[in-house]
Amino acid sequence: MGVQEIVRSGARVGEVACLTTEPATTAIAATIRAGPDETGLRLDRMLALRLPALSRTRVKRLIESGHVTCAGIALQDPARRVRDGQNFVVILPEDSDPVPVAQPMPLEISFEDEHLIVIDKPAGLVVHPAPGNPDGTLVNALISHCGASLSGIGGVRRPGIVHRLDKDTSGLMVVAKTETAHQALSRDFAQRRIDRAYAAYVWGVPAPRGGEIAGNIGRSPTNRKKMAVVGEGRGKPAITGYRVEHSFHAQAARLECRLATGRTHQIRVHLAHRGHPLIGDPLYGPRPGRAVARSVGIGCEIATFRRQALHARLLGFTHPASREHLIFDSPLPADLERLEANLERL
Repeated sequence: MGVQEIVRSGARVGEVACLTTEPATTAIAATIRAGPDETGLRLDRMLALRLPALSRTRVKRLIESGHVTCAGIALQDPARRVRDGQNFVVILPEDSDPVPVAQPMPLEISFEDEHLIVIDKPAGLVVHPAPGNPDGTLVNALISHCGASLSGIGGVRRPGIVHRLDKDTSGLMVVAKTETAHQALSRDFAQRRIDRAYAAYVWGVPAPRGGEIAGNIGRSPTNRKKMAVVGEGRGKPAITGYRVEHSFHAQAARLECRLATGRTHQIRVHLAHRGHPLIGDPLYGPRPGRAVARSVGIGCEIATFRRQALHARLLGFTHPASREHLIFDSPLPADLERLEANLERL
């Protein structure tokens, strides 16, 4: 998320009176005026509430590093108490984009030519470097595999990347190897011309057994690490098509999900919103498996499945150079095969 989006996200909670770019430091400055209901709050708490896209830990570090001022004076005490009418200027430095380095790693390659590469990503692999995952990512492996030609395609930190899968979602991804391919694929994703299907294992059996889930997706107002279905005028429109392929009594089901849009955590959020979270999802669905865990020995193994049970099994697109329509299928990985076998035994 860029710093301007971070600043804008605070506007719904309170006034952001000023937004300026500081050329010398390539930073964004937000001026926030404290209200009467914020009198007595700790400075770090007040700013975190007003800028919900920032964690309180990051706000605290900004204060301690002198990036928050009041009346022209840099403040360095996160516990300072706020008074009504005080104006605080928060400087949000632009994140630097370190150039990813090549790191040899095994890749499951479904297709490759001089224009693009299709990867079958394993669960547990982060797609691109980010805070907390500076290396050891798919991008690092791709740079090692493709060489210097990949560098800078579509951006410094995410070369070649036109779409993403969550760290613990397995399955198919297409990566561009040229700027022309990157632009064409990005355009097709934006215009919903990419065919994507996922195998999803959920708690319970949705009714009806097929249809669409529509609902805007935005940042959860109660947990910054989560996305949520939000009201009209908030978030971004999202549509997920689903179909029950197989039910395991009334306790679980395997769905085919197809994306009409591509929002962060979209399938996970929509299914949890409908009351059928993914098995193993640590963020959106840990609770429904408790009854299964208490039932039989195999139930405990199902309920403690170690990742969201979601696999990108089909990917179809028009080749940006040849204009041929390509379709790729990925078989279930071993952990999901074992999960399905256990579900059959319930």
